[in-house]
Amino acid sequence: MQIVADLLTATEQSGQEGIKTTSLLTKANLSHSRLSKFLENLTGAGLINKIEFDGKNTFVITSKGRQYLDSYVKFSSIAESFGLEL
Repeated sequence: MQIVADLLTATEQSGQEGIKTTSLLTKANLSHSRLSKFLENLTGAGLINKIEFDGKNTFVITSKGRQYLDSYVKFSSIAESFGLEL
């Protein structure tokens, strides 16, 4: 859940321009194969959109992705208030 939140946060921070795979690799500190699996799941769930242009992929967060991220932040905050670490 934390990795998904990190990927969505990085994607959201990039704005409408989107974020490229290389930047996501750096920010998420994941191997390419592991990142690919996460991106496949996130696009399949409709949390991010993949835009392919000139052989390169760019990812943009969707409104559903923003909702997920907001809910995760609230949940994380509640868990912390009970002394739980996610």
